[in-house]
Amino acid sequence: MNTFLTYGIIFVILFVLESIYFKIADKCNIIDKPSERSSHSTIVLRGGGILFLLGVWVWSAFFGFQYPWFLAAVTLVAGISFIDDIRSLPDSIRLVVQFVAMFLMFYQFGILNWQSWWMILLALIVCVGISNAYNFMDGINGITGGYSIAVLLPLIYLNHKISFIDANFLWVTLLSLLVFCFFNFRKRAKCFAGDVGSLSIAFIIVFSLGKLILQTGDFTYIVFLILYGVDSVLTICHRILLHENLGKAHRKHAYQLMANELRIPHVVVSSFYMMLQLLVSFGLILLPMNHWLYLVMILVVLCGSYLLFMKRYYHLHESYLRSLNN
Repeated sequence: MNTFLTYGIIFVILFVLESIYFKIADKCNIIDKPSERSSHSTIVLRGGGILFLLGVWVWSAFFGFQYPWFLAAVTLVAGISFIDDIRSLPDSIRLVVQFVAMFLMFYQFGILNWQSWWMILLALIVCVGISNAYNFMDGINGITGGYSIAVLLPLIYLNHKISFIDANFLWVTLLSLLVFCFFNFRKRAKCFAGDVGSLSIAFIIVFSLGKLILQTGDFTYIVFLILYGVDSVLTICHRILLHENLGKAHRKHAYQLMANELRIPHVVVSSFYMMLQLLVSFGLILLPMNHWLYLVMILVVLCGSYLLFMKRYYHLHESYLRSLNN
């Protein structure tokens, strides 16, 4: 079958699957109600990001079960996350499942070496942390889908040159993101990704990026996630300084201040994050300079920009918090 025809069929299947899920979510009342910590003001269907898991299964059905342990891993983490979307689970249960799923992914990588157990443990902690950071950043319309596309496009570009993963896997993931964005990347979203979506796509991206880093031996490709990384890590540091409970929901990320306190439309903020990450990622690929030097320079610029932004606008969030207590 012609490749483009196959992708067309898959796109239609994904669109139909998402539509079916909407009917199920509506009937089962799987919704996201706004709260004082939310960046939306209306009730929206939750869990639309289950399409990312379905996309991986559709890819497997069409192109073969090439990564069975990864498939088990993403299904496991998506399953527990979907349950958490419906009824809240203890953090300990979710973390245990995430570590087990990440262990399965590492087994798929073929890197489990008990002589270097401490390195494996450190890598597990880092990768689970990246996945949860991805989940933390899912707070406004379009940001998870748009940012994930921004990460996926340079991976597709590099895969065309050095072939580190099945190309169909990346293209089908892109199709699932495009279908999801059709319903989410808009002023009034029809659905949110939910934990099932943000953690599923996080695992897919960690797997794809991990394959690239393992094949090239170049860790600087982590720059493909640097915008999320800087926002997440510095926001956590900020909350630690404020002696806040890190497990409690909040609106202190830079993108949240843009969308809430500065009243910048969600799609504009999400597009900004998407375009900036694309610019940074292709800068690493195309600019003729040392990758480590480039990584350090970008890290310094983004961290400095974050601190200046918070210094100028964080007082608006403090005013919002005071208004809640009045």
